Amino acid sequence: MFDQLSDRFDSVLRNLRGLGKITDANIHQTTREVRRVLLEADVNFKVARNFVKRVQEKAQGTKVIKSVKPGEQFVKIIRDEMIQLMSAESAQLDFSGKSPAVILLAGLQGSGKTTTAAKLARYLTTSGKSPLLVAADIYRPAAIRQLQVLGEQLSLPVFQQDKVQPPQICKAAIDQARRDGRDVVILDTAGRLHVDVEMMDEISAIATVSNPNEILFVADSMTGQDAVNSAVAFSERLELTGTILTKLDGDARGGAAVSIAEITGKPIKFVGISEKLDGLEVFDASRIADRILGLGDVISLVEKAQQVVDEKSAARLQKKIFDNKFDLEDFRDQLRQLRKMGSMSQLFSMIPGVNRKLLKNLPADDRQLIWTEAIIDSMTIKERANPRIIDGRRRQRIARGSGRPVQEINQLLKQFAQMQKMMKRLGKNAIPGQLDLGKNFGIK
Repeated sequence: MFDQLSDRFDSVLRNLRGLGKITDANIHQTTREVRRVLLEADVNFKVARNFVKRVQEKAQGTKVIKSVKPGEQFVKIIRDEMIQLMSAESAQLDFSGKSPAVILLAGLQGSGKTTTAAKLARYLTTSGKSPLLVAADIYRPAAIRQLQVLGEQLSLPVFQQDKVQPPQICKAAIDQARRDGRDVVILDTAGRLHVDVEMMDEISAIATVSNPNEILFVADSMTGQDAVNSAVAFSERLELTGTILTKLDGDARGGAAVSIAEITGKPIKFVGISEKLDGLEVFDASRIADRILGLGDVISLVEKAQQVVDEKSAARLQKKIFDNKFDLEDFRDQLRQLRKMGSMSQLFSMIPGVNRKLLKNLPADDRQLIWTEAIIDSMTIKERANPRIIDGRRRQRIARGSGRPVQEINQLLKQFAQMQKMMKRLGKNAIPGQLDLGKNFGIK
């Protein structure tokens, strides 16, 4: 979602890196450009003003280090202030005290609370927790059914009661969780406008009866400053402990993410990065700042890889490369793992130093991965192991089976033959068990 913000910062930082020295004139010019970038990205004007003021003060008072270019020092000042801007108090969830711990989700209609409740439940399950989902939205048609379907996908229980008011549903759910030995209760409440007095009274009543450990405001990042203003209004009625920003993968300007922590004084605890149930990440201000400033996010990239690749599989693949036995079946498995890591554009954006204009021109169509996988699936086991036997008739059959043109089958086989040659050289130049992919591909 930070494409617009990153594009604008890209030109500012490119000019900065060329500075031979930091002067009052270029400090003034740069901070003016930074303020314009932030305002165009829908960042709250007070936040933008204070941010620019802090950058200006630090730049004027900075001591130039001989081993570091002045422009790079200026970039670091902006990065450090950006991290500070998006950070607040601790972003850790509070599970102290009574059991079960209670997490209350509140927010506007359409902000994605129900899906977020399920994502949060999945996240907590991977952390060793045993959550209970509670359907406390009795107003939106199919809201209860939606949560039940999501609960079934996660193999988690969903508590719901008919003809009972939300505060009573939440109280009964907590009692049920205690009896069942569930250690976390996630309350999915109805969306409400902060100007709706009756509905705000209801959410206050739910907070009173449930005594939650966490009250998280779920905000749609696509709504920009409206999300920030709503968070402030909700914080006047509820003791908010943090924010979850949804739809961070959408085409938004990024103003909500940059502004909301400073305006509310509460941390962003999670961000929704996709519609999938695993599309929830712990918010890390330094990583987001690096993405905004075009500095990449290698840590997130490595973590995504670790989630889909286990050490045994990596060791087997390494041995196959060394023995020159890497075939199309192995290639298909790698494509599947790559797809699990996220979209191609998202993965490319995490690589430091990638030119953003070049990134936009890359053919990063995720459908091509699906089509390639379909082509390989249409091959026999023998063909995957030895693509050289695939003659014209076999190519016609594979094309019919995959629904792709013969030209794509030809292109895939040609590219794979080139890859095998590269793998062969890689295996010859490497020590068994100690393949250094970066070194062998010429990456330093």
